[in-house]
Amino acid sequence: MQTVMWKPSKESIKNSQMSKFIKYVNHDFMTQIGNYSQLYNWSLEQAEDFWESFWKFSGIIHYSKYDIVVDDIAKMPGARWFEGSTLNFAENLLRYKDNQTAIRFCGEDGATSFLTYNSLYDQVAGLTSAMKKQGIKKGDRICGLLPNIPESVIAMLSSASIGAIWSSCSPDFGIQGVLDRFKQIKPKIIFTTNGYKYNGQVINSSEKIQEILSKLLSIQINVVIPYIENVRPIRISNSILWDDFIDPLAMEISFEQLPFDHPLYIMYSSGTTGLPKSIVHSAGGTLIQHLKELQLHTDLKRNDTIFYFTTCGWMMWNWLISSLSIGATIVLYDGSPFYPDGDVLHKLANEWGITVFGTSAKYITSLEAANIKPIGICSYPQLRTILSTGSPLVEENYDYVYNYWKKDVQLASISGGTDIISCFALGNPLLPVYRGELQCRGLGMKVEALDEAGKSIVNKKGELVCKQAFPSMPIYFWNDPNGKKYHSAYFETFPGYWHHGDYLQIYDHGGIKIFGRSDTTLNPGGVRIGTSEIYQAVNRISEIEDSLVIGQAWKNDERVILFIKMRDDNYLTEELKIQIQQTIRETCTPRHVPAKVIQVEEVPYTINGKKVELAVKQIIQNEKVKNKDSLANPAVLDYYQDLNEVLNKL
Repeated sequence: MQTVMWKPSKESIKNSQMSKFIKYVNHDFMTQIGNYSQLYNWSLEQAEDFWESFWKFSGIIHYSKYDIVVDDIAKMPGARWFEGSTLNFAENLLRYKDNQTAIRFCGEDGATSFLTYNSLYDQVAGLTSAMKKQGIKKGDRICGLLPNIPESVIAMLSSASIGAIWSSCSPDFGIQGVLDRFKQIKPKIIFTTNGYKYNGQVINSSEKIQEILSKLLSIQINVVIPYIENVRPIRISNSILWDDFIDPLAMEISFEQLPFDHPLYIMYSSGTTGLPKSIVHSAGGTLIQHLKELQLHTDLKRNDTIFYFTTCGWMMWNWLISSLSIGATIVLYDGSPFYPDGDVLHKLANEWGITVFGTSAKYITSLEAANIKPIGICSYPQLRTILSTGSPLVEENYDYVYNYWKKDVQLASISGGTDIISCFALGNPLLPVYRGELQCRGLGMKVEALDEAGKSIVNKKGELVCKQAFPSMPIYFWNDPNGKKYHSAYFETFPGYWHHGDYLQIYDHGGIKIFGRSDTTLNPGGVRIGTSEIYQAVNRISEIEDSLVIGQAWKNDERVILFIKMRDDNYLTEELKIQIQQTIRETCTPRHVPAKVIQVEEVPYTINGKKVELAVKQIIQNEKVKNKDSLANPAVLDYYQDLNEVLNKL
């Protein structure tokens, strides 16, 4: 049994939304559910009752009543949810019209602004009216190439109010990366800025936008937000400034009432192995799943202030924005989390009373590497939950948070993905936090670990599958008329089950451990190894700042190659190589020990902060890497290309 790092108080358990939901279910169904394990099992065994009861509990605004909750819970893909119902996603996020703060914004230069729920509604009304005058109707695609600013939220809500489909990328995407995404869906309107700021630099986006628009021929109008002062945008045909486009006289929004499965978002896979998959998510499925995760699993309430460090190109942006449906205050931050220094987000959390702080494992590791101890910056009197996703948290990350950030805080590692725009496993206000574990599987998510024979296993590492349909499954892929790409992505390995491509372990007590992607699995000597165990061992060596591990085909087998980036002025000596190999052998197994340990200048990451193991593996195997524009630092791949010839001789 792992070490318990945190336990909820009796009072917080009693006042949690999860406890209130248990009482609600017990009253309506005459059940005697007494804990989360029982509630979770009930949510699977009585899935229709669960989803219907949460629909009512959360107060989803809808008009036409549904005929059935789900036509066939075992049908994957293709299960139909809440057929007959009509609703509007934006209406549910704009249900509050009062003077409570809806959005607080901060840029890395210290510029701040805020919008109340009243003013947010008014802004959406004005933009919705302007888009309708432009001829936008339900089913049209609207896209944003935008920083994480309030206008991004307004544009998305306006799109959703009409029934148009929203898709966004952050402005640091390369030109080809943007075109590879947006050209697939043929948007009619694009929202852009004249530039953005990052790490103290001002980047003028005008020339990039001009080139994108010259090739994105479906665009009727480019709405430009003058985000950067004193940077005049290049005059581009069909462009108009935000203030000139928005209708200042519009007062009300006529929300288009749409079927539950009407498309809301188009999200994209990383695209590091080919053209990005265009994943279409429904309004109803996104809404009910996000409400479940925010209201029950995160225990988010109206008086909360929630922050997630994200860009508009990551699904956590969409997840954060759904917090408006609870009536909470969301915090948007645009810029580097380490500019002008690593204290910036911590001071913001303290000053603005952030109660739920969302980030990534990479950020937590970077704080520790920089020897930043948040506990010495401020006391975080309001902070009760830290969320982390993007990659697995290792045990040492838990130690760092509880030793150097805040002792009385719920550290909730969460795991899901763009594919489901939500989580398979996440936090829980009723349960303790165990070192190195996610607290639980999400309600209504029949997640299991399977061995290579397809048998469910407990207390052992296996492939993550979901054996039951859930509302936030993609409704389809764009330009995939027969569903072949969709089926191939998730249902070929274990027919009838959603196969996610992650390794996980489910413990007897219900906790979860995620080991990272199984599609970058190492296979030396025919033994399947996940990469996260090696990273966990390497992270214990103070001289190492970052690392990346791949498997390389070698003499009719596969050998493990470990690339390391050294911290500060340290250098990879033979003594350190031996220490690294010994640490991995003792922490993992002899099979995990890399055949070669090689010092590199940089580790490649996607723009969303995920290590790019597969692209490096392709380079080592002399395969072409596509869509480098999805990487945050694509130039670093040239270094691995140069290294390839040397590596093959080692």
